[in-house]
Amino acid sequence: MVIFDCNGVLVDSEPIASAVLAETLSRAGFTLTADVVARRFHGRRSADIFAIVESSSGRKLPPDLPANVAAETLRRLRAELRAVPHAVHAMTWIRGPKAVASSSSPERIRLSLETTDLLRFFEPRLFSASEVPKGKPAPDLFLLAAQRLQVRPADCIVVEDSAAGVAAARAAGMRPIGFVGRSAAEGHLARELTAAGACGVIADLRALKGAIIDLRGW
Repeated sequence: MVIFDCNGVLVDSEPIASAVLAETLSRAGFTLTADVVARRFHGRRSADIFAIVESSSGRKLPPDLPANVAAETLRRLRAELRAVPHAVHAMTWIRGPKAVASSSSPERIRLSLETTDLLRFFEPRLFSASEVPKGKPAPDLFLLAAQRLQVRPADCIVVEDSAAGVAAARAAGMRPIGFVGRSAAEGHLARELTAAGACGVIADLRALKGAIIDLRGW
C-alpha cells in the first residue's frame, strides 16, 4: 500500500493555504507572513496550528476565525488549485491500491482531489487527521489508515513533503519517501526530511515509481 499526503505532494495547495491563513490572522491582529506560516506549520492540521498561535501569543483567536479560514481556503482552491506536476502520470504508473492521509479536513481533501482530477486514483481510501486524537507528527493518522485498509504498517510506503509527516510515518512503523517538489528551499527541506527519517528524497514525481520499487526490494 502506498499512502500519500495530499497538500504539496499531490496538489500545489500550500501557497494558497499559507496565504489565506496569514491574511486572516493578520486581519485579526496576529501578524504572520505566508512564508512564516508555511515554514512553521508545514504539515500540521488546522486545529493544532490555531492552538500553537494562541499558546505562543497568549491571546485567543476570534471564534469565527477557523471557519473563515476554512471557507476562504476552499473558495480559493476551487478557483486556483493545480495538481503537482506529473501527479496524474505517477498515479497511473504506480500499480496497486493507493490512499491519501492528510492533515486537511475531509472536505478539503475531496475538493482538492476532485479539482485536480486525482480523486479517481484514491476514493474511497481518504483519511483526515480530523478523525484522530493527535495530528502529525503523531502516528495516529497513518495507523488509522492501516487499520481501516487492513494492511500491516510495515507493508506501507508513505510519500510526504513535511518533516512532521515523515516523523509520523516513521512512528507508525511505515517507510517514508520525502518529496521536495517545488520548494524554494529544496536542499534545506531535503535535509529536514532525511533527518526526520525519510528512506529517500525525490524532487520529481516521475522518480517516484523507481523509489517505490527500490523500497519494496528491501
